[in-house]
Amino acid sequence: MLNFSKINVLIIYFIFVIIGLFSLLNLQNENDRVIEKKINLGLDLQGGSYLLLEINSDSLVKEKIQSKVIPIKKLLKDNEINYDNFKINEYNLSLSIDNIEKFDLLFNSRKDNLVNPYIDKYRSYELDYKRFDNNKIEISFSKFGLLTINNSALKQSIEIVRRRIDDVGTKEPTILQRGEKRILVELPGLKDPERIKALLGKTAKLNFRLVSDNDEFGTEQLISENGEKLNISKRIIMSGENLIDAQPSIQNQNNEPTVSFTLDRIGAQKFGRATTDNVGKRLAIVLDGDIVSAPNINEPITSGNGMISGNFSFQEATDLALLLRSGALPTPLVVVEERTVGPDLGEDSIKSGLTSLIVGFVLVILFMLYKYKIFGLIANTALIANLLMLIGVLTILEATLTLPGIAGIILTVGMAVDANVLIFERIREELRTEKSIIHAFDAGYTRAKITVLDANITTLIAAVILFAFGSGPVKGFAITLGIGIITTLFTAYFLARHITSIVVLNAKNEVKI
Repeated sequence: MLNFSKINVLIIYFIFVIIGLFSLLNLQNENDRVIEKKINLGLDLQGGSYLLLEINSDSLVKEKIQSKVIPIKKLLKDNEINYDNFKINEYNLSLSIDNIEKFDLLFNSRKDNLVNPYIDKYRSYELDYKRFDNNKIEISFSKFGLLTINNSALKQSIEIVRRRIDDVGTKEPTILQRGEKRILVELPGLKDPERIKALLGKTAKLNFRLVSDNDEFGTEQLISENGEKLNISKRIIMSGENLIDAQPSIQNQNNEPTVSFTLDRIGAQKFGRATTDNVGKRLAIVLDGDIVSAPNINEPITSGNGMISGNFSFQEATDLALLLRSGALPTPLVVVEERTVGPDLGEDSIKSGLTSLIVGFVLVILFMLYKYKIFGLIANTALIANLLMLIGVLTILEATLTLPGIAGIILTVGMAVDANVLIFERIREELRTEKSIIHAFDAGYTRAKITVLDANITTLIAAVILFAFGSGPVKGFAITLGIGIITTLFTAYFLARHITSIVVLNAKNEVKI
């Protein structure tokens, strides 16, 4: 029946009031906020930066092929296969061996093959080789090996980019894969795009190496932070993989900004052993091939904690700590496209969207009042409540509102009106056959339910699919539309129905629709 129990009425209005109050949080000033909840504006509404990044997989392939040198040499030695003319090229390894057949069996073995793993997904090996005259071979990555390297690098890069951007404090960034090698980054409201570009442009590969003029692993010359040329051992004592935390700090002695770091258990052991064995020597801290600092080892450092200094500003120390915390990129990222959306354009979009919403809303209200009189007023009340609840839910979720999202709100208005029209027209049909007005209204709501649910659920399914497979603005549209459908059903079948029951039960036979 139309009548609701008191507990149901309390629940209905409690839900409406609580969610509706959240919508009002968007009207507060930033400084007056008690609850830090609001709807965030997307790139198209508040402006910001658009970056299209591309991974440099070629440099990664060079590193990966070099990492195969020791395993391949070990494989040949352990199985007594003689070789000579071993050369490391950019993308392959070349050598001559005396037993090609035996090498082929070992190289393409599926059992415990650490040199050339079998990729089950592609039914292929990671490495491949070409045979030439005089038993010369060239080892390189297979087609699917290259694909695996690229996919792994892209996924890892997306995750690290996300960590770095989240640490900066940018709200609701969009970070998506584009094609096989590219990453899309949208940063709404970003005020310092150059800083983000600088953070994303660094691989942040950190390692610790001894300053040495003569080392069995070889040396290379690098330039220190003060312009000093130093010979650095190629042997890496410890890499940034062993870092578990890094934070900016101020050195008390001279108020110099530094970066304090903490190592994991394995890193602490490595660092402690290296500093114990090399007291009095200099330790170079190398970041992306440049020496950040090269302090003297005055005493063993076994605690797993250390400090990096290098004439930093506090901002530079903060950014360096952020880079170290987020991890090293597997390969450099190159900015292939950059766009900046100004706030003026965003304001124009907001004005256009709001104008469309207000015009549509007013026309719908006038139509419902003309068509259904007092019940049109009830439908309009439910429509206003619907918008308040929709905005409230978006506020609770701290969702990002885009221009397509505003389109989703406008479409929600249409869906809400459609639900009320279906209900009221069904009531009119029932009034032609029913003698009791109360029963006619109750039957109208009950029998229109299936039609309303079918229409809204099919639209909701479409919204879910758009959210699952869409990206950026498409997801924004799907979110507002999906939430709008749920709030529409709530306001139509609970809020509006309760108000209708009050009118019908009090007016009785004087009611017309």
